[in-house]
Amino acid sequence: MSIKTKFAAVALAALTVTAGVASTTSTAQAKPLGWGWGVGAGIATAAIVGTAIAASNEPYYYGYHRCGWVAQYNAFGQYIGRVRTCY
Repeated sequence: MSIKTKFAAVALAALTVTAGVASTTSTAQAKPLGWGWGVGAGIATAAIVGTAIAASNEPYYYGYHRCGWVAQYNAFGQYIGRVRTCY
């Protein structure tokens, strides 16, 4: 290890310790838990995202579908490409 690297490591360690002491010695303030707005926004967001996901999928009346890629050929038996099929 070079002297510059050692000096940088010591400086970083000193900065970390100083920041830790400064954050723990700040004054404590009693405030109510402001969870009402956050929980309400989370529930509303979950409802909107859940509705969008449910609307984009087919209903599960006939069970789950298995999807895969199948080769596609023209009338002459030549390979054209792949197509996604679900069954």
